[in-house]
Amino acid sequence: MDATFWAFVGLVIFIGIVFYMKAPAMIAKALDQRAERIRNELDEARRLREEAQHLLAEYQRKRRDAEKEAAEIVAAARHEADAFAAEAKQKTEEYVARRTAMAEQKIAQAEADALAQVRSTAVNVAISAAEKLMGSRIDAAGHGDLFKKSLTDIKARLN
Repeated sequence: MDATFWAFVGLVIFIGIVFYMKAPAMIAKALDQRAERIRNELDEARRLREEAQHLLAEYQRKRRDAEKEAAEIVAAARHEADAFAAEAKQKTEEYVARRTAMAEQKIAQAEADALAQVRSTAVNVAISAAEKLMGSRIDAAGHGDLFKKSLTDIKARLN
């Protein structure tokens, strides 16, 4: 019996022991467990990927909503600013119109006062002139008191 035979016998005994210890079943079980673990990891990765896609879609929607809301806020602010500017312009125009009307009214009143003062002065000058002219003639005729009383009444009515 040569060494090859003993090597063959050793191999058969080894294979017998391996099968007796159920090594192929343990190897198959280990491979099945590893395949299951890899399958679970792939499923978990797929689930995480889908969750990430959902989160990305949600954040993109929220970003679009925020951009839309920001645009609406800017539009409302512009509208409010335009309305405020229009109101300010209208109030300024009204203020200028009131001030102009008041100035015109004051000018008209000043003109009326000046005209009344000029008339009053003209009447006083005319009365004084008439008094001097007629006073000397009436004093000569003897009716000076009546004339002076009439002039005083006229002056009182004019003032």
